[in-house]
Amino acid sequence: MRQFFKFMLASMAGFILTILIMFFFLTIFIASVASMAGKKEVAISEKTLLHLKFDKVIPERSPVGPFQFSSSSIFETTNVPGLLETMDLIKKASEDKNIAGIYLEMSNIPSGMATLEEIRNELLEFKKSGKFIYAYGEVYSQKAYYLASVADKILVNPQGSIDFKGLSGQVMFFKGLLDKLDVNAQIIRHGKYKSAIEPFITDKMSDANKEQTLTYVGSIWNHMVDQIGMTRKLDKELMMRAADSLLLETPEDAVRLGFADQIAYKDQFIDLIKSAAGIDKDDKVKLVSLSKYKDVRPSVVPKRSKNKIAIIYATGDIVSGEGNQDNLSSERISKAIRKARMDSTIKAIVFRINSPGGSALASEVILREVKLAAETKPFVASMGDYAASGGYYIACAADTILANPTTLTGSIGVFGIIPDMQNFFRNKLGITFDNVKTNENSDYMTVTRPMTSYEEKVITNQIERIYSTFVNHVSEGRSMPAAGVDSIGQGRVWSGIDGLRINLVDKTGGLRNAIAVAASMANLEDYRTVGLPEQKDPLTELLEGFSGDTQDVKLKESLGVFYPVYKEVQSLTNAKGVQARLPFIIEVE
Repeated sequence: MRQFFKFMLASMAGFILTILIMFFFLTIFIASVASMAGKKEVAISEKTLLHLKFDKVIPERSPVGPFQFSSSSIFETTNVPGLLETMDLIKKASEDKNIAGIYLEMSNIPSGMATLEEIRNELLEFKKSGKFIYAYGEVYSQKAYYLASVADKILVNPQGSIDFKGLSGQVMFFKGLLDKLDVNAQIIRHGKYKSAIEPFITDKMSDANKEQTLTYVGSIWNHMVDQIGMTRKLDKELMMRAADSLLLETPEDAVRLGFADQIAYKDQFIDLIKSAAGIDKDDKVKLVSLSKYKDVRPSVVPKRSKNKIAIIYATGDIVSGEGNQDNLSSERISKAIRKARMDSTIKAIVFRINSPGGSALASEVILREVKLAAETKPFVASMGDYAASGGYYIACAADTILANPTTLTGSIGVFGIIPDMQNFFRNKLGITFDNVKTNENSDYMTVTRPMTSYEEKVITNQIERIYSTFVNHVSEGRSMPAAGVDSIGQGRVWSGIDGLRINLVDKTGGLRNAIAVAASMANLEDYRTVGLPEQKDPLTELLEGFSGDTQDVKLKESLGVFYPVYKEVQSLTNAKGVQARLPFIIEVE
């Protein structure tokens, strides 16, 4: 009888749990349908201002579906447009008679520098319409100020500030931690600049790493200073002195030195933009965000062209297999390239890369499809914030390569990390291992003992072979002698500006420029763009099983400024096989 009741209660519990899960998914489905069904066209009146904040990360692609998973609520809605859609909306606003100007509300901008560069260029195009851009902020980060420097007027709160100090590249080292844990990171690499492994074997940057980091950080900073100087009409010597001596201590300093135009409270700024837009002082300012403006019907609806240019988005760490939407997986991206190659309505391909690299094998798999596609139709590579190491590997066979001036690229080099954890297991955990084997090297690549000299020789041969293959691919794709590629390779990272100088890049420019180049190569005047691979909406991902997005968002919120470090360590510890990846991720603040 006891067994009967246990079975009955277990069955009831299972039934109730099933009902709850079904109700949960049904609720999401109904809410999703209701959200899409309730979506309607937004209308705006004249003298409206486009309100731009950019306080959330601008994704490469606009998300699909009405929901975004977060740590706070699974039903949180998101309408943050992707980069290309953001630029298209700014362009639409320049032609919209109801948009009087742009209100830039500036603070901290989490997006990368190259992404920011493309938006800044679009805002400069907007100004050609004759409409105004006014910027207001309490605390301007350096990226926020770089974007705000296109504005006709920059205003800052009386107790606010403008951060202007130059750029730095900082690396966190884990050698001391590994020593405490009795873990020895066994490293094999090709490239004296291939410094992704340095945090595991030393406690400071090597001279070669300092050299390359200072070079590309300096290149990015010089570009920022030149562009700010051009739009603000500031002398470069003054700007460098202001950064060196931290001269922008107060808002008054910023105005006196020409970095800002006026000190004002928010209400005073609102009065100013009312006047600029021709709005009565007693009337309310009409603002429209990008997420709302995307639902405003354009005055002229373009005809739907039969000719298509495919934009293949390759974002994240390069990994083997099917992967997911958060990484650059060889199977998923290869299928997308193959689909675009075999589709006769697609006349050209733009390969949008935003990746620090990853698996050398996965990069080789993707490159094969790139080569086949480039033999069939125009193939243009567009580099985002990063297109380095494996990210450059998959780009090098493109007909034309475009990078933003602030893109990090190059890093032609490879490495392998095999941790020796024998002492950790024995001394820290009291665990030992023993084994039998049928052949001399049956336990090859184990982490429970140090490498033998023979194993090290075998791995070194693999590293050298892959580096040679990498160099030859670049040599063939860029029409350069292998020795020349090696001289600028060795794992060295370059900015987009320097990449142009040394022939790793053909032109500087963003995604819109790359599309224009592809259209020109295909002799297209009438075309539309399609994005690949096809995206899954969050509801579909949920039904297929939670990925890691929700957990990842929670970690980002919890770790704050340490999140990039966590992601870098995670990428390296999860890496399989020989790696071709960027030394570390640099954040510009």
